[in-house]
Amino acid sequence: MWHRETQLAQVGIHADPSYGSVSAPIYPSVTYQHGPEGLGPFDYSRTGNPTRGALAEALASLEGGAGASLFSSGMAAIHAIAATLKQGDHVVLTEDVYGGTYRLFEDTFTKFGISTTYVNTRSLSQVRASMRPNTQLVFIESPSNPLLQVSDIRAISGIAHESGALIAVDNTFMTFLRQRPIELGADLVVYSATKYLAGHNDVLAGAVIARDPKRAEQIATIANACGGALSPIDSWLVMRGLKTLALRLNQQESSARQIAQFLDNHPGVVRAYYPDLGTDEDIALHQRQATGPGAMVSFQLPAHVDPGYFSSRLRCILPAVSLGGVESLITHPYTETHRELPEAIRIALGIHPGLMRLSVGIEHPDDLVNDLETALSL
Repeated sequence: MWHRETQLAQVGIHADPSYGSVSAPIYPSVTYQHGPEGLGPFDYSRTGNPTRGALAEALASLEGGAGASLFSSGMAAIHAIAATLKQGDHVVLTEDVYGGTYRLFEDTFTKFGISTTYVNTRSLSQVRASMRPNTQLVFIESPSNPLLQVSDIRAISGIAHESGALIAVDNTFMTFLRQRPIELGADLVVYSATKYLAGHNDVLAGAVIARDPKRAEQIATIANACGGALSPIDSWLVMRGLKTLALRLNQQESSARQIAQFLDNHPGVVRAYYPDLGTDEDIALHQRQATGPGAMVSFQLPAHVDPGYFSSRLRCILPAVSLGGVESLITHPYTETHRELPEAIRIALGIHPGLMRLSVGIEHPDDLVNDLETALSL
């Protein structure tokens, strides 16, 4: 088996047996001719498309799963997982989960009789205590967004399976290059492929990879029924992005380490959040289940510093939502990514007005550090 860096470089190369195109062809056709014997391997692009199929095959292989489904956004991918539930089911979620995930379960699926419990998934006792006879899904982020809290994926998988529940892991921050949830016991892995997998802030995409064929087929059936399929051109853009994922993530992670240390030691920063900066126990846990800390860094500004003014002083780092692209982006979770959470919950979780989330890009780390130094010199 090739190393993953080689697999990434080879994504899509064998998708054109007719002509041997090195770049996977884009098939924009909505429908496909068939002969008198009936439908062929493709009939309608919502159901299946050769370009999207090449990406799905690559992601399933890279993640170590049985199959993958591709969606028009990360939230559409999470919606497909939620759509496996039925009235009366219960879900356990990481308490500081991404605001869009919170909104999906609270504003949409509660109307269909699906209940949720948000817990500190770093505490196995809290996870265990939250399980009910009707719990069908445990949905976690590790590290979490935006506080980069680390949860024990293997142990939580065991708790979920003991109760007859599935476990899904949002692996957007780490990718399969740094963390492999299926090998740790997860049933489903979900991505906003918009982020590191595509990597250039030019495509909106989502993915779900399933451990076993039955679950993969279930998600594919939901994808076909609901219709949120990834387009051929967007599938091709994700494939193109995957080819440089290892190179990009290596650079981003190296820079993030330097930036996290800078922020952790800066007198103008109350606290920095990064998997390498947690407690010894948290660091050891993350190192057991991941091969690197990733490229996301969060930090808390002092109460007297206005986050908007701070962001306006940055010149290299761009104030914008999203993450994982080649450009460094800074986001204000309190008013942006997590604004859906009630204010009392945000404050209780530590998502304060001064919290900033930094997605480190591929720029030279010295330029990023100097940019932050200038902005912090208020």
